[in-house]
Amino acid sequence: MCPLIELKTVSTVYEGAKVPSIKNITLRIQPGEFITIVGPNGAGKTTLLETINGLLPSEGVITVGDMNLKTDGTRIRKRIGYVPQEFICDSLTPFIVEDVVMMGRYGKIGLFKSPTRKDRYIVQEAMLFLSVDVLRRTPVGKLSGGQLQKVMIARALASEPEMLLLDEPFSNLDMKSRSELAEKLTTLNENGLTILMVIHDRSSIPPACRRIITMEQGKIVSDKHFKVMP
Repeated sequence: MCPLIELKTVSTVYEGAKVPSIKNITLRIQPGEFITIVGPNGAGKTTLLETINGLLPSEGVITVGDMNLKTDGTRIRKRIGYVPQEFICDSLTPFIVEDVVMMGRYGKIGLFKSPTRKDRYIVQEAMLFLSVDVLRRTPVGKLSGGQLQKVMIARALASEPEMLLLDEPFSNLDMKSRSELAEKLTTLNENGLTILMVIHDRSSIPPACRRIITMEQGKIVSDKHFKVMP
């Protein structure tokens, strides 16, 4: 089977840094996989996600299907839903939840086109799925960290991605919400969505995950597949 995403000897160096944050990463991700990346702070986990999403310059080759990130970055990002660990959201931000989730559709419809009935339906379904539909008219600046986390995941899902990149998706959630989100991610994966997730707490790895990658000092030191999570 051809990989959905493939990295060949990829390295990323932040501007002004002398040492690469990730070094010579080679990785193949198949369609439908559920992968969790673990490792200590500074291991390069977030950098790897940002590099795959084309947010950081890199050396090496990254392909998505038959497209190369360096020449087809815009097209590739339309196929990936990315949810960062932190969001900068001022309390005076005028956007309401529904506006933010609708932003996930702009890659499909363009910035200057009005959303269609289909777009509004997809946004509504994404909000319902993440249980944030009751907040649809709420200004995002008034949301708690956990609520904002769910809204940003809903925004990513509204883009109808082939792959979801999640950076510490459980970090702002209580135990009940963590369990609920893990179940929702399992449902998405069972429906064919490829998921690549970064977490620091191994106890939060959803049972549906079948592959765990461990990173240290910018390198992959372990890549294990499981039929059933240990």
